[in-house]
Amino acid sequence: MDISVVVPLFNEEESLPELVAWIEKVMAENNFSYEIVMVDDGSKDNSWQVIENLQNKNSNIKGIKFRRNYGKSAALFCGFEVAQGDVVITMDADLQDSPDEIPGLYSMIKNDGFDLVSGWKKKRHDPVLTKNLPSKLYNWTVRRMSGIKLHDMNCGLKAYRKNVVKSIEVYGEMHRYIPVLAKWAGFKNIGEKVVKHSERKYGVTKFGIERFVRGPLDLLSVMFISRFVKRPMHFFGILGIIMMFIGFLASLWLGIQKIIQLKHGIVGHLLTNSPYFYIALTSIIIGAQFFLAGFLGELISRSATERNNYQIEKRTFN
Repeated sequence: MDISVVVPLFNEEESLPELVAWIEKVMAENNFSYEIVMVDDGSKDNSWQVIENLQNKNSNIKGIKFRRNYGKSAALFCGFEVAQGDVVITMDADLQDSPDEIPGLYSMIKNDGFDLVSGWKKKRHDPVLTKNLPSKLYNWTVRRMSGIKLHDMNCGLKAYRKNVVKSIEVYGEMHRYIPVLAKWAGFKNIGEKVVKHSERKYGVTKFGIERFVRGPLDLLSVMFISRFVKRPMHFFGILGIIMMFIGFLASLWLGIQKIIQLKHGIVGHLLTNSPYFYIALTSIIIGAQFFLAGFLGELISRSATERNNYQIEKRTFN
């Protein structure tokens, strides 16, 4: 099978027939073998009934329905699990992503050798203050922290080589950071394509103000997990060394002061009256706690059943 189109959706009953017809048209024009995996993320409208009706007309449509709303990451994870196409393409169900981009994305994966291609909505039809400006700041931050030079990290229109989606785990709100997850799974050939972005035709956006809080926290999580999940002591140990070194310097300063005072017969203040005493004490205690956290993390990591799960691309045996 050439292409799997994974469509996460929530309350999009009006747009689904038009979206499916559009995808079918593109697939027929390019002679692609395909499937459409529609994941209903606990919709409260008639989205599931619409999916069932569409399935009766087209056997290439697969449907997954959640009992409740779990979020876009969960929908993508389940869609990736069942996808069978050589190239997996994700798009939103609100008709803001254009299926006409599918042939170009497919070509970049199959012919140009990319592992992942992310859409870039260079010209956006979204509110400037609530979406455009926060998106620019978010993308700049992620570029700086991850080293992945994408202009639109969170664009829903993406294409993946099949083994990419089978090798990463998307959960929580991590759908925003799939390129980062892919990079840390060893898929570093990540590209970008300018794509058309349309105004929302039906319904309202499903993303609220809470994404501005969850986004940065999830970015910190994915960066930490990607770098230190198998070696937590490398993270906590460094912090512990830094804090204990600060405590050592403060203690050394107190000791030097006391020696100088005793040598010259100066009656000084009690050590406990110096702020350096509390800096030293606090730093040493915090440093010890960091070391303990790293030690406990190592114990947990070594007892995890997936501790030796590594992404192996090729095997050769003589």
